Amino acid sequence: MTERICEVRRLGLINYEEALKTQEAAVEARKNDTLADQLLLLQHPHVLTLGRGADPSNVLVDENTRAAKGVELFKTGRGGDVTYHGPGQIVGYPIIDLKPDRCDVHRYVRDIEEVMIRVAKDYDIDAVRIPGLTGIWVGYEKLGAIGVRIARWVTSHGFAFNVSTDLSYFNLIVPCGITDHGVTSLEKLLGRKIDIDDVEERLARHFGDVFQRTMVEVQTRCQSIQTYIFQRNNETTRFLLLKRTVDHGNFWQPVTGGLESGENWHDAAVREVQEETGLCGKIEDLNYRHTFLVDPSFWKQHPEFAIKVNEETAFMMDATGIDPNSIVLNPEEHDAYEWVDYETAMSRIIWEGNKKALRLTQNAITMTVAGN
Repeated sequence: MTERICEVRRLGLINYEEALKTQEAAVEARKNDTLADQLLLLQHPHVLTLGRGADPSNVLVDENTRAAKGVELFKTGRGGDVTYHGPGQIVGYPIIDLKPDRCDVHRYVRDIEEVMIRVAKDYDIDAVRIPGLTGIWVGYEKLGAIGVRIARWVTSHGFAFNVSTDLSYFNLIVPCGITDHGVTSLEKLLGRKIDIDDVEERLARHFGDVFQRTMVEVQTRCQSIQTYIFQRNNETTRFLLLKRTVDHGNFWQPVTGGLESGENWHDAAVREVQEETGLCGKIEDLNYRHTFLVDPSFWKQHPEFAIKVNEETAFMMDATGIDPNSIVLNPEEHDAYEWVDYETAMSRIIWEGNKKALRLTQNAITMTVAGN
């Protein structure tokens, strides 16, 4: 039998919408055989998802209450009803081609259950199936949920395994539309802290055993900085935006760049500002770090970025007094620059992480001016 490889990618805490877009791109790449089988292991910020057959009445809180608790809501293409995802819950998205020997939807669901049952057994927990229901159960409480989609026998969506999940969030919904069963987690059952990385390792290992794949861990994490350079003139603040070349996306952004080997965040910001603009100045930390998935639209030009997660830290630099026309661009990355006001900068920036860093920069400037 030919060896079947499945790449394991641990993505950390990822926004649901970003993960959904990445899944969709990965599914198309898998269908076209330009991407190997994948097992994506990650966590989501608080979110409720509605499957294709979901009953909206199974969401028990109104929009304002949900928003106040910081919980998003998404309709999704998987099967099943409503479910909750949040920190401490491992979400597994297998993107695998079931052809030629596993083209059976019911078998696939049972196999996913088997993976989670084996993981629970590793912790001396006897999880079982309940006839007529999906997922795995300990007594009448669900430990692991399943909601899958299969198109041309390529899978997406998958399972959610509760490790250290805050179970109170399940009170916002009728989980999976089932009114007479509860929800549990490894930590609740064991009464102790559990290393979530250890659970991910066990999920990957048992997935390989059940699906007869050789699991290959793939490094997915990279690190970068963003720095907003600004100038103040009387009551006006202008921000420096750089336009990327067509080959690099053709969009406006602040100074950005990756960390080099052995480099810390601050030193990377100093170096990138000098390399991309020719400027030198005091770099200040905005105390904002976020994680995002590299845009799948880059995959075709840059296959090395496929399903990569990036951790980015934000800085700012006051360039007041410096000649605004003294910018020296790196022509390999940027072909234009402009100094613009806050509203214009916000309208041009396309990435939410850049927008938040811009707001933080503006707030810091405002506080400094007020303090003076």
